[in-house]
Amino acid sequence: MSWTDERVELLKKMWGEGQSASQIAKELGGVTRNAVIGKVHRLGLSNRATGGSPAKAEPKEKPAPAPKAEAKPKPAPKTEPARPAPAPAAEAKPAVPARRQIIPAGQPLPPQPSANEISPEALAKVNEIEKKAKKLTLMELTEKTCKWPVGDPATEDFWFCGLPVEPGKPYCEAHVGVAFQPMSSRRDRRR
Repeated sequence: MSWTDERVELLKKMWGEGQSASQIAKELGGVTRNAVIGKVHRLGLSNRATGGSPAKAEPKEKPAPAPKAEAKPKPAPKTEPARPAPAPAAEAKPAVPARRQIIPAGQPLPPQPSANEISPEALAKVNEIEKKAKKLTLMELTEKTCKWPVGDPATEDFWFCGLPVEPGKPYCEAHVGVAFQPMSSRRDRRR
């Protein structure tokens, strides 16, 4: 199916009348609802989320030039700048840590919150196991080898554990103890 000028005009007409993308697709034939939505988007036709059609857009423009509507908002901005000034400063501080940061390759990763929650016994066991690890590359991994990554993937010192896995798990016994924590301990940490 190609979008001929005739089909595009029919699409524009039906869209302007407020018909749904499904109705337009059915009328055009040989095209899906999503194809209609994509074409509407590419043509830059109105969103209609406000229920407005081209006919409804014109009345909105007529009241807008009235100076009375502009006079009322002027006092409000005078009081509002004093309020938003402290609010963005307060909001900016918590917003930064909440965003995920992209860390360039080769840079150390920031401390992960889960590292503080792992029991010292589990960490000791992991340290012992990693001394015995086979230190495999990605291409050497199989379904029977532990896939626990060790180190920074951007460096040459990066490797995978490679010890035999626990049945039904992707990691060896020590790494399973770190990766999979009981539900009750996770609930307790949230409280």
